Amino acid sequence: MQFIKHDINFDFIGKRKIGFAFSLTIILIGLISLIIHNGPKLGIDFAGGTNIRVQFSKEIPISKIRKGFSAIGLEKASVQKVGKDAEHEFQISTSKPEMTDKGFAQSISDALEAATGEIPVIRQVDMVGPQVGKDLRKSALLAIFYSLLFITIYISGRFELKWILSGVTAGALMTAVYFLSIMNVSMVLIIPLALIISLVLFWFLKLNYAMSAIIALIHDIFITIGIFSILGYEFSLPIIAALLTIIGYSLNDTIIVFDRIRENIASDKNEPLPEIINKSINETLSRTILTSLTTLIVLFALFFLGGEIIHNFTFAMIVGILIGTYSSIFVASPIILMSKQGE
Repeated sequence: MQFIKHDINFDFIGKRKIGFAFSLTIILIGLISLIIHNGPKLGIDFAGGTNIRVQFSKEIPISKIRKGFSAIGLEKASVQKVGKDAEHEFQISTSKPEMTDKGFAQSISDALEAATGEIPVIRQVDMVGPQVGKDLRKSALLAIFYSLLFITIYISGRFELKWILSGVTAGALMTAVYFLSIMNVSMVLIIPLALIISLVLFWFLKLNYAMSAIIALIHDIFITIGIFSILGYEFSLPIIAALLTIIGYSLNDTIIVFDRIRENIASDKNEPLPEIINKSINETLSRTILTSLTTLIVLFALFFLGGEIIHNFTFAMIVGILIGTYSSIFVASPIILMSKQGE
């Protein structure tokens, strides 16, 4: 199936400055939001705390639920209505870890009954300690960083046949980050610094395809995180899973374009590089749009019909697919042009 005519010729490379300006604007807005909110809003998976889910037989004001939790020493609990209106279900989150035994659940039930006059159904009580949350944050950041470096090895080997060079470079960076993490150096400092060093090394070692792909992936991840910060959505383990999935999806799109660029460079050696890259993007455009559209149809169905539990996950995936499709055209490909012209 061909969604777009084979002879189409949009000047994507000619519009790269507009694309860069758009990306920088979105990234800057996200960065300002992260600064204002002191970083992303962490769920109890990463921040530690207690998560309680309760259900009533009729509508209960949130103020009464807060009053009930204040009675057991959880004054700063966040109360949010979830699910359908007819279900009268609430999720309560607090940064204070509590022992989730039967005694604690009973104390919640008694306090809410006294405050609301209704007997609640305690559907779920989860506790994550602060140390566990810290370890999960560390593991999540390492997972994203290591995945990017393994991608570097694959792309450099496939497109530039530099398996050993990219492998040694990535291995050295992984080792350095691992030992720094053992020494309890903050991962918030390690990972950004390691990424910057990685990109500088890729530039000097002329790992052009790897550098372009990694910049595009960092672009996708950062914009997704920024949008979550702007909207006040929480980061939890499912969101990390979504980010890793986005990395894979965006990379797949980018590789398709890179593969066509490589083929066209080999077959059209006398054609100017900007025209080759633009031609390659246009030749793969139908496949890119069709793949993104079919994926988005499923994700929108999950977003609207899948329920509250996967709402944030599917939202992250939707944002990531849109940004990933855009970045393979307006970020990764123009950076290939810039890096090759700089050789």
